Amino acid sequence: MGLPALAVGMIGLAVGLAAGFTVQRARLCTFGAVEDALVGGSWRRLKAFGLTLGIAILGTQTLVLAGFDPTTTTYIPSRFALAGALAGAIMFGLGMALVGTCAFGSLVRLGTGDLRALVTLMVFGAVAYAALRGALAGLRIDGIERLALPMPQGVAGSIPNIVDTGTGWSLALPLSLAAAAFLLVAAGRDQRLRHSPRLVTAAVILGLGVVTGWATTGLLADPFADQIRVQSLTFVAPVARALYGLVANDGSLLDFGVMTVFGVALGAGTSALWAREFRWEAFDDQREMRRHLLGAVLMGLGGVLAGGCTIGQGLTAGSLLAISWPITVGGMVLGARIGIAILVEGSLTDWLRAAFSRSRDEREPAE
Repeated sequence: MGLPALAVGMIGLAVGLAAGFTVQRARLCTFGAVEDALVGGSWRRLKAFGLTLGIAILGTQTLVLAGFDPTTTTYIPSRFALAGALAGAIMFGLGMALVGTCAFGSLVRLGTGDLRALVTLMVFGAVAYAALRGALAGLRIDGIERLALPMPQGVAGSIPNIVDTGTGWSLALPLSLAAAAFLLVAAGRDQRLRHSPRLVTAAVILGLGVVTGWATTGLLADPFADQIRVQSLTFVAPVARALYGLVANDGSLLDFGVMTVFGVALGAGTSALWAREFRWEAFDDQREMRRHLLGAVLMGLGGVLAGGCTIGQGLTAGSLLAISWPITVGGMVLGARIGIAILVEGSLTDWLRAAFSRSRDEREPAE
């Protein structure tokens, strides 16, 4: 007998509480990390996520050695809808820039009293649910996802599996260990990160949260409990299911992912109250509200097409070295950069014109 659904849900709540509390204290944000690197030239927060991913990969591969079957997850299917996932990732990144944070970050903001995050999450969750099971599901399944690429010889879609198939050698474990070691060393060599205990703590907690999710739902859960799905940290489908569960009361609220949603908001709220940082905030004007609403729609639809958010694809799929992981993360970064350009320059055209002008000015002295 494994863990019953109630225990799995409570563990999800605890993981969310720990993640929300430490992330709010550390001001760790995926969009903020990307913006720091692309615009400010600071890689500290991005390396913190590298630390998280390294821990997640190392822990997940340990679970695989202990008997966890990664093919039971949704992240490494034998067919990959490349075009849809890339388009969805770019949409998600653009929406993230318009909102100023991702779905996970919106939950953290909600916990601190930000009512803009509440509106964003409601729209985000509704659009995501429509794409998952509602009015947009047919278009997604019968249209976009039908254009899927089969993996070589039908293997599960992870980078180690594909390399194994191509070379005939069993390289899954060495590749995973090498990737984890590279990320951990890169993070450990950053002096500014080493001197930021809150960032390090939040990064470690997030990495262990990914591992805990896989262990709880995939290795320790009752195999005969139909209501338990194999999953770990992600904040697209769980936010949608949380919203639907609250409205319909369909008994899905004890799901691991749904409980992490509530846990993150509660953890962030506890941290904000403890630090006396909790305060109610709302939209400044109609323009800001329109920007958040558009961003929420793009993140909701894009997150479903991409198969996850910056946490779901960037960390959870990354812990499995899924083939979708580098593609969707790259698309999200590209979308975020386009969004930053639109916000700073006023439009994508103005940004491209300014970038071309800078490039030309840099070349002229050399000529």
